[in-house]
Amino acid sequence: MSLAPPPLAAPQARQRRSLAPPLIALFVAAFGFLPIANWIPGGHSAPWYDVVANFWLSGTAIVVGVGAVLAIVSRQFPILWRNDALHDVVIYWRDHPWRSTLVVAALALLAYLVVAARVFGGRPLFIDEITQLMQAQIYAGGELSRATGPHPEFFSSIFFVARAGGRTFSQFPAGGPAMLVPGVLVGAPWISNPVWAAIAVMAFAAFARRAEPRPGVAMAATIVFAFAPLALFMSGTHMNHVPTLMFVTIAMAALAHVMSTETPRPRIALLNGLALGCAATIRPVDALAFALPAGAWYLVRALRNPKRWPDALAAGAGVALPLAALFWINAQTTGSPLLFGYEILWGKSHALGFHAAPFGVAHTPARGVELINIYFLQFQTYLLETPVPSLVPVIAAFALTRRFNALDRYLVVSSALLTGLFFSFWHEGFYLGPRYVYLLLPVFALYTARFLPLVRERFGTGLPYRTAVFGAICAVLIAATMLVPARAHAYRQTLLTMRWNADSAARAARVDHALVLVRTSWGTQIMTRLWTLGITRPEAERIYRSVDACKLESRLDSLEHEPARSGAAEAFQSLFADSARLLNSHLSPDTTERVQPGLIYPPRCAARIREDREGFTLLTPLLLAHGGENIYAHDFGAHDSLLLREYPARPVYLLRPASPGVGDLPRFYALSRDSLFSAWRSEPATTEPPREAVR
Repeated sequence: MSLAPPPLAAPQARQRRSLAPPLIALFVAAFGFLPIANWIPGGHSAPWYDVVANFWLSGTAIVVGVGAVLAIVSRQFPILWRNDALHDVVIYWRDHPWRSTLVVAALALLAYLVVAARVFGGRPLFIDEITQLMQAQIYAGGELSRATGPHPEFFSSIFFVARAGGRTFSQFPAGGPAMLVPGVLVGAPWISNPVWAAIAVMAFAAFARRAEPRPGVAMAATIVFAFAPLALFMSGTHMNHVPTLMFVTIAMAALAHVMSTETPRPRIALLNGLALGCAATIRPVDALAFALPAGAWYLVRALRNPKRWPDALAAGAGVALPLAALFWINAQTTGSPLLFGYEILWGKSHALGFHAAPFGVAHTPARGVELINIYFLQFQTYLLETPVPSLVPVIAAFALTRRFNALDRYLVVSSALLTGLFFSFWHEGFYLGPRYVYLLLPVFALYTARFLPLVRERFGTGLPYRTAVFGAICAVLIAATMLVPARAHAYRQTLLTMRWNADSAARAARVDHALVLVRTSWGTQIMTRLWTLGITRPEAERIYRSVDACKLESRLDSLEHEPARSGAAEAFQSLFADSARLLNSHLSPDTTERVQPGLIYPPRCAARIREDREGFTLLTPLLLAHGGENIYAHDFGAHDSLLLREYPARPVYLLRPASPGVGDLPRFYALSRDSLFSAWRSEPATTEPPREAVR
């Protein structure tokens, strides 16, 4: 596929103006600056808006002020200004497309690897990352799922489907974990996404050279795409947004090639379809936004010119092949080609649409507006990390654009569809920025790069243009020297427990081939036991938030000793009568636990509170640990006897922090099997229900 651009398009000044670009500018400005979410009662909001808006005002004043001063001074000191300062670089970019693109991609790869290693410690920190890496390890072992075992509750994780006596697999579509497998196989899964992100840079460069006939703009767009802080940080993670972007940009580049030729290009069209199909195996909604306009274009062109049917058929076949693989994997795991793990866990309410969300709150068009507003407000900070709101150049570029070319229309329509699809999705899902609409990065990069050339076309090279140029340089320098390093430092200081290296700690403590009981919070134990009864995640959440923790403990003990557990969710309905009286726990550091005022807890519940106060940690990150062949499992008190009997030869350790303080890392505590069994034998089989205090 050639990286050479098509023939130059006619200058915009000669084209009749379309209403679409300024309308898009108006939409982005409204949703990117106005706190619409705060004006709609209830639902989502942006409580940080006032602080951020004040930062925008002061930052913009500084940047514009410095830009204006330098623009004026540059008239007296020509050394500050050269109209052709980047001429040689742009010519090299134009004349050596492959070499120049490889240079940018290689520098980007190096930056992504540094971020992955130094900022995120080469570890998955977000629950989505951890879950998909666990699934990637299963794939790397040659299986689609792993055996659940007789006691799945000890190894349960929120995003894993686990069936007693059956198989265990993640809720995510297979493509995302599969993209981590190469890194797993070489012992460094953290390098996977930096590689995919660097390939995305090359693919976007190929698209930009065809979408933008001005080589300087195509070069600038590629640089923005590669090094925008949002891209920089996301590319250092294990998140599935990164390989999705890679496949989408490959699809964009292939479609641009097919669009710009007058003869059929079925092989390139096949590549376009394959890339979109692969994206759909990772994030189906994202792929749909870019596949629908492409499919419509292939169909229209084939209907107008029958000679183009090979392109349409090849693209369709390309999409079908990865989807067929995905459906086959679904059939082997969930039991149905069209059934995904997240529907098993969360029910049909997980899907797009305006309906009750999994946790009960109805997702409405008003809540969709709130979410889109929040996404665009977040882009203003996280996209470029400049003191000026990041979408200012995008808005200005759209406002100054007279008409869209064919590739502009494809990119804009796809981006609009992506925004619309997530308008109908109930969850915000913030991580490092507005990740659900991360695939708006290509359109934002392209129009950010077009900003200065469009200002020059409109105002010439006088004071407004010079102010914009110097202001842009000032904003980039402040971001690069102050704001981005501050953001990287903040990321390094977060999620410390997730960064803890269990394998290294186990080696240092000489814990080897052991059974490690992980002390999680009482609330986490209750939720895990609810899932084990076959209760769906949303229903378990509703029960957990509607019943006193000790009452739940008592009812769970009774149900777990019953031979038949069908209709387990209904067994908790009688406990909902006092839900209006519940408070967030003041007894435990885990404030998600619910407490009913006026209850006196029996000894076992009081012991659970004491354990919480001693300190607890998380199990899910530890399920990735393999050093020393240790087995990490939930600590469920007397219920642990099942595991001790299953692993009779292993030494037993308890893993918990020394205190519940933030940042206090876990430690290994050796346990005596005889002491544990002796203590458990003295406990009653079930927990006594709490009783009302005498008034």
